[in-house]
Amino acid sequence: SNLTRLDDVLRGLSEQLEGLKKQARQANRYRRLSDHIRRAEAVVLHLRWQRAVAEHEAAAARFRAAELEVADRTQASLAAEREREAASGELPALRQSEAAAGAELQRLVLARQALEEEDRRVAAAHQAATARLDEMASDIAREEALAADAKAALERLEAERQTLTQAQAEEGAAQERAAAALAAIAEEVAALDAELTRLTQQIAAEDAQRAALARRRDENAERAARLAERQRDIAAQIATLEAEKIAAEITAAAAEAVRRAEAEVARTREAAEEAEAALRRAQETETAARAPKEAAEAHRAKLATERNALIELLAAMVDKRYSPVLDALAVESGYEAALGAALGEDLTAPVDVTASAHWFALPDYAEAQALPGDAAPLSSFVTAPPALARRLAQIGVVADRDAGERLQEWLKPGQRLVSREGGLWRWDGFRRVAGTPTAAAQRLRQRNRVAELDALLADAERELSRAVAALDEAQAGVRRLVDDERAAREAAREALSKLAGERDRETELARKAAGIVTRLEALNDTAQRLAHDLAEAEGEARTTQEAIAALPDPALARDAAAATREGLTERRAIHLQHQAEHDRLAREAEARRARSAAIAQELASWQSRAAAAERQHAAFRQRRGDLRNEIAELERRPAEIAEQRDRLAETIADSTSRRNHAADALAVGETRLSDAEKASKAADAALGTAREERVRCEGMRDQAQDAQSALSQHIGERLNCAPEAILASVEIAADEELPSNEDAQARFERLTRERDNMGPVNLVAEAEATEIEERLLGLQNEREDLVGAIARLRQGIAALNREGRERLLAAFATVNDHFTKLFTRLFGGGRAYLKLDRTEPVEGEEGAEGGSSDPLEAGLEIYASPPGKKLQTLSLLSGGEQALTALALIFAVFLTNPAPICVLDEVDAPLDDANVDRFCRLVEEIAETAQTRFLIITHHRLTMSRVHRLFGVTMAEQGVSQLVSVDLENIEELKRTAKIAAAE
Repeated sequence: SNLTRLDDVLRGLSEQLEGLKKQARQANRYRRLSDHIRRAEAVVLHLRWQRAVAEHEAAAARFRAAELEVADRTQASLAAEREREAASGELPALRQSEAAAGAELQRLVLARQALEEEDRRVAAAHQAATARLDEMASDIAREEALAADAKAALERLEAERQTLTQAQAEEGAAQERAAAALAAIAEEVAALDAELTRLTQQIAAEDAQRAALARRRDENAERAARLAERQRDIAAQIATLEAEKIAAEITAAAAEAVRRAEAEVARTREAAEEAEAALRRAQETETAARAPKEAAEAHRAKLATERNALIELLAAMVDKRYSPVLDALAVESGYEAALGAALGEDLTAPVDVTASAHWFALPDYAEAQALPGDAAPLSSFVTAPPALARRLAQIGVVADRDAGERLQEWLKPGQRLVSREGGLWRWDGFRRVAGTPTAAAQRLRQRNRVAELDALLADAERELSRAVAALDEAQAGVRRLVDDERAAREAAREALSKLAGERDRETELARKAAGIVTRLEALNDTAQRLAHDLAEAEGEARTTQEAIAALPDPALARDAAAATREGLTERRAIHLQHQAEHDRLAREAEARRARSAAIAQELASWQSRAAAAERQHAAFRQRRGDLRNEIAELERRPAEIAEQRDRLAETIADSTSRRNHAADALAVGETRLSDAEKASKAADAALGTAREERVRCEGMRDQAQDAQSALSQHIGERLNCAPEAILASVEIAADEELPSNEDAQARFERLTRERDNMGPVNLVAEAEATEIEERLLGLQNEREDLVGAIARLRQGIAALNREGRERLLAAFATVNDHFTKLFTRLFGGGRAYLKLDRTEPVEGEEGAEGGSSDPLEAGLEIYASPPGKKLQTLSLLSGGEQALTALALIFAVFLTNPAPICVLDEVDAPLDDANVDRFCRLVEEIAETAQTRFLIITHHRLTMSRVHRLFGVTMAEQGVSQLVSVDLENIEELKRTAKIAAAE
């Protein structure tokens, strides 16, 4: 990736170099366009300034007219407002009178409506009272029927209660007889049930003991066979390792080869360091030589840029058809301002007689006019064509301003005095202060500066040539030393690679020898332990067989249990019959008690209903009398309402007449006020319009003034002069005919677009191009070094991958061997192996086909075949089989590289008791063989019974945890001691 980025940088620098060359060619054209654009912009700004001044004057006139209009409209608005206020003052009294008459009429109308509403309410109340009186009769009849029903229900419930009381007196004796019979049969059933339970537990205990002894016998036999097979495997492995021992002569030869390679590495490394030091000194010399060369190039580029810019500027200021007389002049340094002040724009005229304005050579004066005082003629300091002889002879040079002012009055017609600073005193009284810039003086200084730059450029070229030669010599030395240093480094790398190979060979031999010794020691220890385990397994098998033979015959206990079960079945049937009779009597007694209680509640309820019906009957009779009195009162009320309605109608007619007269007077006043308000609003609207017009005119005046000020500021920023001096700043005569604003703007935009389309111009493009060429050379050298480093890095990676594949395959073979044997042991048979998922098989490896060709990138597959099942992958096994297979793989890896401590967390959780016993035996064997301490986190009782020490946490008190431990080895020792003491 670094090489790719470096190539991209090289391509980018090449493209940048081509671009710089193009930019250098565009620089000249850019400067010429800039001069034309400045003149065009000056014309555009002059025309815009004239238009802005005219617009400001017109806006000021419109603002003054608008102010007069606002004053007239204000007087009219005040008169209309006074008329409106007079009409408004009369209106409140009229409104108050009309409101009082209207309120009186409204009160009378409301009173009439209230009488009509009262009449309707009386009629409705009379109708409702009559209806309620009719309903009252039916309510009284209903309450009388309810009282009769309550009386009949009370008589019926009393008769039923007497019947229940007689039945309750006889139920006690029957329940006592049923309870005695039930208790007697229950005692018989309990005795038989206890006897059957005892016999069943005895049978289950004997069966469990017999099954456990048989399982232990089978496991011992299986263990003995497995241990015998293991002894044969260990013997074969010991014989193989004895044959694989490495001779001492081979290891000594490998150590001698390593020592020779180390000496060669030291020699080549010293040579590489010396070459690197020499290269570093040469690079420092090159760096020291590069700085003067770069400084010389920058100085030459700066002088060349300034000279080219001055030449282009001088060429752009004159007519290309004729050469100005200024180009034929040679003025002493320091007198440029004096010559420019004396001749001014006349210096731009040519001496060519074909030009419309030119200098012409005349003969000298017969009698030349002498200059006053000590003024020296300007011709003494200027070398000019003969056409300027008369003019220069009549121009004197004075020392300072005082001398010029003192001698001005003595000048003859046509004579003038100048100072070196540019002051001018003419014979006709005209004066110009020293320091006033002139285009001619500036042009003369630029011409003199061009001559100085030519001399400085020659010196800069010579200095640059010397710096380039020194740098080339330093770079040649660096290139030679780079080749030497690269060769030395390559020799050192080859020696180092050879040393690494010899060391790897020596390390591999030592590792193999140590591995063989370690494995032989482990195999011998394992053989001794296997002999002990085999004798122990055979002894346990004999003990188990004797215990099975001593167990009683299980048929006797089963026959006794069957007889007891038959007798229990018969007594339980009788017990159920007595229990059913006893329960029936209890249910009937309970039903009679519940009915007696319900009858008592119903009697109370019907008595309460009878009393309530009597009270309701009396209330209805009272309410019927009240309704009859209310109906009589309502029949008298309509006559009184009719009399009140007639008196109120006369009063309403008088009030209506008074309200109409007041309303007419109010309408007249409101009409007058409305007319006055309309007139006032019209005057206010006219005043508002006039004010808006004044504000608009004032805004236009201010806008024109702001635009004029902004344009003046813009002119100052762009041309660095006042608006009145725009044409003079670009040397355009005041009486010269100017184009229209549109034409001038179009020419300015065209020139600007033409310059903008050129893009950016770089005046120092040549110097930058040289710098980029040098940088390209350095990057190309770096690219060569990077390519070499990549090749060396790839060789190192290939060596590491080769060694990694060898170590991986060796470790895989060891783990696969352990896994195959541990799987067979944990499952008591079957077959399992590991497989690298790749395409190219490795010799001696089982099932190595399929997958990637690189062992470092290959996957891992686990194939297992428990006893009685076909070979399949781990994912197709059951949960317990997967757990046991995973344990075999874990311990296989552990045996390949044992550790002093191993922590197992809940690994026996998915296993049954038989597999847990195998797991515990495997842990014990590995602990003895590999000298490893196992810490097992478990909840399984079998695992906890096989460990040496137990640790746990208890909470004797709420919120207080305590760590406890039990040493099982000491407990077993104490038990044996106690048994011996008891026997003695």
